[in-house]
Amino acid sequence: MPDRIYRALVLSVVKHDYLPNAVAAHPRFRLVAVADDSDRPQWTHERNQIFADTHSIPYHRDVEAALEDCDLVVVSPEAERHCDLAIRAARAGKHIVVDKPLSPSLKDCDELVAAVSEHRVKCLVWNRNFLPALVEAHHNLNSGAIGELRAIHCDFYFSKDAGPPKGSQPPDAPPINWMERQLEAHADGSDGGVGTMPLGELQIEGIYPLAYIRMLANSTVKRVFARTSSHFHQANVDNDVDDLATVSLEMDSGCVGSLSLGRIGAASHPDIGEIKLHLLGSKGSLVISEARPEVALYARDQPPAEFKHQRIADENNYLLMQNFAKAMDLDCEPILNAAGARDIAATVHAALESARSGNAVEPIR
Repeated sequence: MPDRIYRALVLSVVKHDYLPNAVAAHPRFRLVAVADDSDRPQWTHERNQIFADTHSIPYHRDVEAALEDCDLVVVSPEAERHCDLAIRAARAGKHIVVDKPLSPSLKDCDELVAAVSEHRVKCLVWNRNFLPALVEAHHNLNSGAIGELRAIHCDFYFSKDAGPPKGSQPPDAPPINWMERQLEAHADGSDGGVGTMPLGELQIEGIYPLAYIRMLANSTVKRVFARTSSHFHQANVDNDVDDLATVSLEMDSGCVGSLSLGRIGAASHPDIGEIKLHLLGSKGSLVISEARPEVALYARDQPPAEFKHQRIADENNYLLMQNFAKAMDLDCEPILNAAGARDIAATVHAALESARSGNAVEPIR
């Protein structure tokens, strides 16, 4: 039914609002309400109400009642609540668009995968695989331009701050509270790890480069070796989570992969960060800048927080929702479903275990 308009319920919007805004911007979807549990902290209700007012839709403090009047849900709460809300939606027979990361808990991921399968609903986990550079890389691989893929590496250095730099606090300063830091960071969009559970960059952003590698290599990960560090930001040091990591991947296809990832600070790069892929094939190689195509703007009195390099031709959000509409229309799977995101979460889990133990680790299948 290509003309059907799907009604979308926003289940908590306490992180960034890019996810429900992307759904609202697509002509096949219409936001009908925001909902959350009544016992959530006051700051969550405030953020939910602001979003509801912005879109002139009601805000309900009763998730189960709100689920009765929608076709799909858009899930963007604290990271540790992603699966809980998504599972409740699946059990109500609703399709799901859920923000990344899927969950820091593999048990929660497994329960969501089971619920999606049992209730025969579609689940799209947010990703960046439709960026122009990734689409072009995928096309080149499928056309055989570099032959059989033998190795792939991704640099994913994200140029945002996370509070005071490491070592900048007085020796007697109390540890930075993770939740308080995330609430403070909301104003400038650097609150990717919203929630009571501290999350490192591997858990917050690792899904993006790992989704690239998964799509381009078309293989699951067999073994992981990783090193992590709290190198840049005091909040990460105080909460014992990484802001810099390297990961090596051995894949079932025989391809080897690697990624270097970090939140390296706003002063480190004129764009959103150094994000680049290197692909080595049996007949040639590719080097792909994720930001391309882009234009550079350098002007007198330019705002200091404005990116000097700006992406153009980026239709990732629209194409993700187009892909999801197709999945619901034709009963096929979206570009990154719950099972795929669960495997990525298992890879992240194995990487963190490897960093702790110093040994290679096999992801839990």
